[in-house]
Amino acid sequence: MKKINVWLPVLSAIFAIIIEVFLGNSSRHALTKNPYLLYLLIGITAIYIAIALTSYFNAKVKDWIEENALFTAVAIFSLTVLNIVTKKLALLPVIFFPAPDKILSVIVEDRVFLLTCLASSGKLLFTGCIYGAIVGFITGIAVGFSKKAAYWVNPLIRILGPIPATAWIPIVLISFPTTFSASSFLIALAVWFPTAVMTSSGILNVQNAYFEVSSTLGAGRFYQIFKVGVPAAMPHMFIGLFNGTCASFITLMTAEMLGVKNGIGWYINWQKDMMAYANVYAGLIIIAVTFSILITLLFKVRDYVLVWQKGVIKW
Repeated sequence: MKKINVWLPVLSAIFAIIIEVFLGNSSRHALTKNPYLLYLLIGITAIYIAIALTSYFNAKVKDWIEENALFTAVAIFSLTVLNIVTKKLALLPVIFFPAPDKILSVIVEDRVFLLTCLASSGKLLFTGCIYGAIVGFITGIAVGFSKKAAYWVNPLIRILGPIPATAWIPIVLISFPTTFSASSFLIALAVWFPTAVMTSSGILNVQNAYFEVSSTLGAGRFYQIFKVGVPAAMPHMFIGLFNGTCASFITLMTAEMLGVKNGIGWYINWQKDMMAYANVYAGLIIIAVTFSILITLLFKVRDYVLVWQKGVIKW
C-alpha cells in the first residue's frame, strides 16, 4: 500500500495532463498565449517522479512522500476538477470563475508588477508587525511583572484591544501625516493586542517556584524577568505572535485601501473594480503562498527557540 501511495501524486498529475490535452475547451473561455497549466502539470509530474524514485533509497524522503502523497494527489485532482468545470465545460460564470490557465498567465506575465506590489506590501507589513510585536512584548512583560503597570494598562487592553484595528481608520487618517504611517499603525495595532495579552498571560502562568528558586540562588529582579519569566512564557508569546501575524494580513488588505499607490491588497481591490477576476485570484494566491511561507518561517524560529520543549510536549 505504501509503495502505491508514493506514486499517487504522479498518477493524479498524469490524469490531469490527459484531461488538459484530450478534453476539448469551451469556446466561452479565451485562450492564453501559452498552456501554463500544462507546463505546471508536467513540472509537478517530473518533480514527483524524482521524489518517488528517491524514496526507494532515502528513508527521510520516503517518510515525507508517504505522509504527503495523498494530500498532494487530492490537491492535484481538485485542480483538475476546477479545470473541467471552468475551461473545459464552462459550468460556472466565466467572468467570475476564470480558467486556471488564465490565472497562471497573470502570475507569469505580470510577475514584475506583482512582485513590485508584493514588495510594497512586505515593507508595510514588516514595519507594522515589528513595531506591533515589540510594543506588544513590552506591554505584556510590564503587565505580567508589575502590578502598577497592570493596574493602568489592563483596562486599556480590555477596552481598546477587542476593537478591530480597521475601525480606527477615520481617526488614523487625520492623525498621521502619510498613508504609509497610518497603514503601519493599523497593522501594528492588530499585532499588539494578541501579542500583549498572550505574553502577559504566559508570564502570569509561570510557576512561582521558578522565581523562588532563582531568588534563593541570588538572582536579581532583572535576571528573574529576562532569564526566568520571559523564557518560561515563550510558548504563549509565540501563540500571540502567530495570532497577531494572522490579524496583520487581514488588516493589510484594508490598510492598503487608505490611498496607497501600490501593494498586493491595492492590486486586488483595483482588479476587482476592473472586473478582472483572474488577476484577483492571482493576487489571492500570492497572498496565500506568502502567508504560508511566513508562518512556516515563524514555526521554524519557534522550534529553534523552544527546542527544549521537544520530548516534553507533543510536537
